[in-house]
Amino acid sequence: MLIENAERFGLAQLHQLRGRVGRGADQSYCIFMHTMQGEAIEKRLKILVESNDGFKIAHKDLELRGPGELFGVRQSGELSFAVADIYEDADVMQMAADAADAVLGEDPGLCGKYLGVGKALEKRKEKGTDLRSSL
Repeated sequence: MLIENAERFGLAQLHQLRGRVGRGADQSYCIFMHTMQGEAIEKRLKILVESNDGFKIAHKDLELRGPGELFGVRQSGELSFAVADIYEDADVMQMAADAADAVLGEDPGLCGKYLGVGKALEKRKEKGTDLRSSL
């Protein structure tokens, strides 16, 4: 398989494509060609050369390209958390997500026990205020 302009694909996509060849008994090859030059492109593609571990490849891709926007359309880039580092604080962020799930499980409409939270979120929504702007 020959993949032209490999720099336009995410590492996870390239890893998946690479996995589609070589399933038989015969020797197979997957060749990544890139037209753009640059250290970042070389570094990204080198990850594929050095590993067949999809989890490791995805983790490295996340480190290099960034996660993009959680609620937007950008697929890569810096994520601007005001108080957390997505890599260093992953365990704390998971605990926060679990706590939010627990709150919503207990009061799905935020109109009972957590009415104050529901009202605060509604005010922000009405003002068009980004929740992250106050963090």
